[in-house]
Amino acid sequence: MSDPDYIVSFPGLGIDNLNINREVFSIGSVAVYWYGLLIAVAFLIGILWALHDSKKYSLKQDDILDIFLLAIPLGIVGARAYYVIFNFSYFKDDLWQIFNTRRGGLAFYGGVIGGVLGVLIMTRIKKLSFAKMLDFFVPYLALGQGIGRWGNFFNQEAFGTNTSLPWGMYSNGTRDYLSAVNLTGVDPNQPVHPTFLYEFLANTVIFIILMNVRKRSRLKLETFAWYLVLYGLVRFFVESIRTDSLYIDGTGIRVSMLLSAVMVLAGAVYLIVIHVLSRHHQRRQEMAVLMGQAADGGKLKATAADELDEEDERTFQEHVAAHQGTAARDTNTKPYRQEDLEQALNQSEADPAEAAAADRSPEAFQPAVAAESQDPGLDKLREEARLAAEAALHRQAAADAAVAEGQTEARTETADREPAAADKPSDPQA
Repeated sequence: MSDPDYIVSFPGLGIDNLNINREVFSIGSVAVYWYGLLIAVAFLIGILWALHDSKKYSLKQDDILDIFLLAIPLGIVGARAYYVIFNFSYFKDDLWQIFNTRRGGLAFYGGVIGGVLGVLIMTRIKKLSFAKMLDFFVPYLALGQGIGRWGNFFNQEAFGTNTSLPWGMYSNGTRDYLSAVNLTGVDPNQPVHPTFLYEFLANTVIFIILMNVRKRSRLKLETFAWYLVLYGLVRFFVESIRTDSLYIDGTGIRVSMLLSAVMVLAGAVYLIVIHVLSRHHQRRQEMAVLMGQAADGGKLKATAADELDEEDERTFQEHVAAHQGTAARDTNTKPYRQEDLEQALNQSEADPAEAAAADRSPEAFQPAVAAESQDPGLDKLREEARLAAEAALHRQAAADAAVAEGQTEARTETADREPAAADKPSDPQA
C-alpha cells in the first residue's frame, strides 16, 4: 500500500494520525479521486430527491432531468471559470493547467452562477416558470454543497486560520500550505479551523429550512431568497477565516465575502418587499370578503390585484364598525388567515352548477372556515360578514319580488283592458 497523502489529527478531540488519501481507486491509468466522487454523489442525490418530489409540485420528471442535464455541466464550467478568473496569476504561465481540475480549483459561487444559467436556458426552451424552478431546485443545491465540502477535507484545502477550539484540525497538508503562503499571524504548526465541516453542518441545516419554506411558501422566489440570505451569512463568516480566499486584484477585498454580502442584502430586501406587497393584497382580499364578494371569484381576484389605499381602508373600517356597533377607530379588523381567503378564491374554480347554487346562499359570501378556530375575534368578524351577506341577499330578494309583482300587475291590467276592447261594438262604416 502506498503512503497516505495526508496524516490528519484533531488533537482536541483525541483523534490522531488519520491516514487520508486523495485517490479512492484507479482503473488502469485512470484515477478516481474523492473530490470528484463526492461531487458526483452530491449530484446523484440531488437528482433522485428532485425526481421523488416532482409530483408534489406538479412537475414532470422529464423536465427535471433535462434541467439537470444542462445545469450540471454549466455549473462545473462556471465553477472552474470563476476560480481561474480570480486566480489567473497562477495559470497565466501555463494555460493548459486551466483544464486540470484533479487537484481541485472549483469555486462554488461560479458553480451556482453556471447552474442558474442552465436552469434559465432550459426553462426558456421548455416554456416553464423560471422562478418556480429556482424555488424547487435550491434546497438540493444546499444539500449537494454540504456533501461536496467533504472533498475539501480529502484534499486538505479550504481550511481556516489557527484555532484553540476542540475541533481544530492539523495535518502535514495544512502545515505545508501555511508555510508556503506565510500568512501573518498564522502558525503552520498549530491546528486550524476545519471550515469544510462548518459548511457541511450549516448547509445541512439550510437544506432542512429551505425544504420547509418551499413546502409552505406561495410567493415567487421566496425559497431562493431565503437561500441567498442564509448561505450568504454562513459564507461571509467562513470566508473571513479562510486562508485561501480569492481577492479582487489590487485590493484586499475577498471576492466571496463581497458576493456574500450582496446576496444577503438582495435576499433580505426581496423578502421584505414581497411580504409587504402580499400583506397589501391580503388586506384587499379581506375587505372584499367582508363586503360580500367572496362568491364572485372574478371580483375578488380583481380587487386583490390592487393595493389597499386609504379610502379603501376607511371603507373597510366603517363596514365592520357598522356591524360591531363601535367607532371605526375602535373596530377589530384582525385579518383573516391567508389560507381561508385562498379557499374563498378557489370557490370560483368549482363546478359551474355548484357555483350557481352556492351563489344563492349567504354562505357563498363568506370565506371557508376552518373546522376549529382559535381566535374569537376572527369568528366574530366571520359571523358579521355572514349576517351582512344574508341581509344583502334578503334585500335583493325583496327587490326582485317587488319587480316581479310590478310585472304581474302590469300584465293583469293589460289583460283587463283587452276584453273591454273586444266587447266594444264595431263601427259600421269600417
